[in-house]
Amino acid sequence: IDQLIRLVETIQEKQDLGDHRTVMIHGQFTRKDQIKKLKKLGIFPALYPMHTFYWGDWHRDSVAGLARAQNISPTGWLIDEDMPFTIHSDAPVILPESMRILDSAVNRVTRTGKVLGEEHKISPLDALKAMTLWAAYQHFEEKSKGSIEVGKQADFVILDKDPLSIDPMEIKNIRILHTINDGEIIFTNEE
Repeated sequence: IDQLIRLVETIQEKQDLGDHRTVMIHGQFTRKDQIKKLKKLGIFPALYPMHTFYWGDWHRDSVAGLARAQNISPTGWLIDEDMPFTIHSDAPVILPESMRILDSAVNRVTRTGKVLGEEHKISPLDALKAMTLWAAYQHFEEKSKGSIEVGKQADFVILDKDPLSIDPMEIKNIRILHTINDGEIIFTNEE
């Protein structure tokens, strides 16, 4: 991450990059002191908070230690800086389960049921923005995607429960009933 910061700083010293939205993939162990630099340089974090569920216990107990593991994909620090970011699954490393992605950013619970990084839990609304509005922005597609508005591509899902009003620990159990792409139903859950 320090190398990415130095690289973007060096390039910006030589030329104006304009609205470049350089994407930092994962940013797994981003330090707090790097956040303001990322924001100033226009580097866009694409984080992977699912590490907290799938490998959080291992990172905490074996690889990174408690202090570093608690700050895996530090979404809380980005929210504090009013900085947009995205969250993703890293498929095919794991299945692209949207509700599990949402759950990992909101609850940060490991496989053994421990919370890893309490200060980085984000609201369901912010997690949804990271998967929709901010994802469209990351790819320069905010004028055509990311929200349901007249004139935008109608891509969305119909869920069986509202992630904004249920117990956050139940988010992972929400079922996708329909997937709509460009205004057409392309998937219906038959279960």
